[in-house]
Amino acid sequence: MTRTLGFEIREASEADVPVMLRMIKALAEFERLGDQVVATELSLRQSLFGDRPFGEALIGYCGGEPVGFAIFFHSFSTFRGAPGLYLEDLFIEPAWRGRGFGRRLLARVAAVAVARGCHRMEWSVLDWNERAVDFYVRAGARPMQEWTTFRLTGDALDALAARP
Repeated sequence: MTRTLGFEIREASEADVPVMLRMIKALAEFERLGDQVVATELSLRQSLFGDRPFGEALIGYCGGEPVGFAIFFHSFSTFRGAPGLYLEDLFIEPAWRGRGFGRRLLARVAAVAVARGCHRMEWSVLDWNERAVDFYVRAGARPMQEWTTFRLTGDALDALAARP
C-alpha cells in the first residue's frame, strides 16, 4: 500500500469490481466510447480474479473515497526475451484530477514493473487527448510514432480464428 497526503493505493479485490466498472464507464464516456463498454461485474470478476487472471488492478483512494484506478497486465518482448507491463487504463475521476494522484498511480505501476523485472511499460493514448499525452511525456514516456496499433475483433477475429 502506498500513502501520500491522504491518498492511498491498494491492490483491487473482488469487492472493488462495482467501483471499477463505474469508473470504466466514466472513462469510456470521457473517451467518447461509452457505447462500446460491454464489461459487466461478472466479466471483470472472471477476468481479474478468476482461476486464470488476465490483468491486475490498483485503486487509488483519498479519504476512503475511490478516486481512480490503473489496470495492467504482462506483455513479452521477443527481442529482449523479457517481460514488460502493459497499462490498459489509468483513470482519475474528474473532480480529483490535478492533485498528483494519476502520477502516483503511474509510479506505482512502474514500481510493480521494476520489481517484477520488466524491461518496459507501454500503453496507448487517444491522439486528441493532449492533456494525457502531456502528462505521460512529463513522466518521461515517449510516443512510439513509428508503430501502428492494429486490432482484430468481432466477426473479423472469429473469421480468422476459423481459418485452418
